[in-house]
Amino acid sequence: MKNGFSHVGLSTHDMEATIDFYQKTLGFECTADNQISVEEGGHLRQVIFDIGAGEFIAFMESHDVPDIPKDYDTGINEALGVPNMFYHFAFSVETPEALTAKRNELIAKGVRVSSLVHHGPGKSFYVKDPNQIQLEFTASMRELDANDSTGSFTIRRAMLDPED
Repeated sequence: MKNGFSHVGLSTHDMEATIDFYQKTLGFECTADNQISVEEGGHLRQVIFDIGAGEFIAFMESHDVPDIPKDYDTGINEALGVPNMFYHFAFSVETPEALTAKRNELIAKGVRVSSLVHHGPGKSFYVKDPNQIQLEFTASMRELDANDSTGSFTIRRAMLDPED
């Protein structure tokens, strides 16, 4: 058994848009689509995407389950009143060139993406999924070194909410 990250569980109000985005736009394989009955009434739909390296994203959509509000904010950051960078999920891309290619691919598909952001030893860009969840695609520019564990760098406030 491998130790480490297994999956992250998120929620959606629109599973079809979520499937379309993660499967067709981002290219992640849908590995499960389950209905979970709730004894007190209603059901949940759970869809799981393989994001690579044995790691997964699971989305849940509630259907008439008592005491689950129908209008909660699935985007996390806005509901908490914090910048988009505070709660986000990052996907590794192998090289800086592959990162640029992924960004161009998403732009060609009509996805709104941020500009490339250089920070520390990496480079990234950001998008929001249909649930307003902040996603980061990132590539290392170099190996981490001792300076990275104690170093500091400066960013503009606008980088906390990348929206180019």
